[in-house]
Amino acid sequence: MSTLQNRFIIVGGGIGGLATALGLAKHGVRSIVLEKAPKLGEIGAGIQLGPNAFHGFDYLGVGDKARKMSVYIDDLILMDAINGDEITRIELGDEFRNRFKNPYAVVHRGDLHGVFLNACKENNLIEMSTSTNIISYEQTSDGVFAISDDGNKINGIALIGAEGLWSKIRAQLVGDGPPKVSGHTTYRSVIPIDQMPGELRWNAATLWAGPKCHIVHYPIHGGKSFNLVVTYHNDALEPVAGKQVSKDVVRKGFEHVNSIAKQIIEKGKDWKLWVLCDRDPVTKWVDRKVAVLGDAAHPMLQYLAQGACMAIEDAVCLSEEVKNEKENIEQALINYQNKRILRTARVQLHSREIGKHVYHADGVHALLRNQIMKSKTQDDWYNDIEWLYGRTGLDN
Repeated sequence: MSTLQNRFIIVGGGIGGLATALGLAKHGVRSIVLEKAPKLGEIGAGIQLGPNAFHGFDYLGVGDKARKMSVYIDDLILMDAINGDEITRIELGDEFRNRFKNPYAVVHRGDLHGVFLNACKENNLIEMSTSTNIISYEQTSDGVFAISDDGNKINGIALIGAEGLWSKIRAQLVGDGPPKVSGHTTYRSVIPIDQMPGELRWNAATLWAGPKCHIVHYPIHGGKSFNLVVTYHNDALEPVAGKQVSKDVVRKGFEHVNSIAKQIIEKGKDWKLWVLCDRDPVTKWVDRKVAVLGDAAHPMLQYLAQGACMAIEDAVCLSEEVKNEKENIEQALINYQNKRILRTARVQLHSREIGKHVYHADGVHALLRNQIMKSKTQDDWYNDIEWLYGRTGLDN
């Protein structure tokens, strides 16, 4: 048997896994990142970054680079997709930044992943291995083995499963079966800014809310492109990820939407489809020297735009607990679990509810939503979102 390596094994080379490697390295802890894909990279399109993400970037040493490639939008806008009226907006200027100590921004997921990847490549405490498909783990009295599909065993002092919604580490650790299919189908596209209708070329993250559907758009790539996302509650039964679809498929379910918002569908190109899934929160993320993180621990629907932000917070919290308990890794993982479970569960459950009762509301429910939201002042909004943006991965 090979000599035990004094390192963490991180399964999954996405944003959460790389952030964890950087956080551990900050405290002198070695790691190896194991990615099943032949190349480290991210698919998808735009993501939104709340102030809590920027707190994490700074902790992990990538704050300056992340800020340089982010697009700083002026507002979060909620529109009525039926009549075309503005329902409300949250202003993201100086008052917001002063309140939450950091900005709100949007970015292409691949660009952000590149920031983390480059930082990991430059760190001699971090090793990375691709084309390594980990399917299970084994533990001994002093370490853990990650086992690949070809029978190879990689050893270390602890293992973090950060390989997303379909995590094999979670399957062994939690054993809660497949993810929950939400019945919501999302279509994504990215177009150059000159193809975006001039009347919608806003420097904002805009959401058009309609019965059983919504449409989102915001600038990315330094304002050179627009990220387009349209979501339809069509009761889809099976998970799908990244399937190419025609524009005719995307149009279904949006016939009732205001003609201005409907332009988003017509302007989009190369649409890809995802059927959204999540899981119920659980109280067990840790099995002795093994823990899960990010979507492997708490996969959530997209409606609070916090999936990547929560993974970054996890990485910060885990790193800090390992720093505090270097001689007792099992206790460090338990501390991490206990500090993160309730916060992430709140985001998971809130994401479900806001998708159903705010973004996809119909009839009187939608009228009531509009009335309540129109009445809110900026201070009201800032107070409402304090629980989300006013915390970091270092908070209890």
